[in-house]
Amino acid sequence: MPKIPIALQQLPPATLSALERLGADLAVARLRRKESLVSWASRLGVSVPTLMRLEAGEPGVGMGIYATALWLIGRDGALAELASPDKDRGALELDVRKAVALGKARAQASAQTRQKRKEAKEA
Repeated sequence: MPKIPIALQQLPPATLSALERLGADLAVARLRRKESLVSWASRLGVSVPTLMRLEAGEPGVGMGIYATALWLIGRDGALAELASPDKDRGALELDVRKAVALGKARAQASAQTRQKRKEAKEA
């Protein structure tokens, strides 16, 4: 029996649930197309047990296999948007915090410069 990587053993519950939902949705897509496990597995280039693992949402199934399954149903275009930088809220929030901090630093430096000029004129 193959050793399960630690990363797969420690998946967040929400991520595991999302994979299970994806697998179930891919199974529904196959059934709606009236494809058997054997024919769909052949089109994916995998064994029937691997297809069954994919449809169960098992995290050990390779991302390329999930991507090919999405391609078979015409949904592979959505992959490009999954980690799009403009949708990375965490990084965007960091960018905003840095910009605010920089703005405060610049405002403070500008105020100090104005104060020094004012004092120099008065002297």
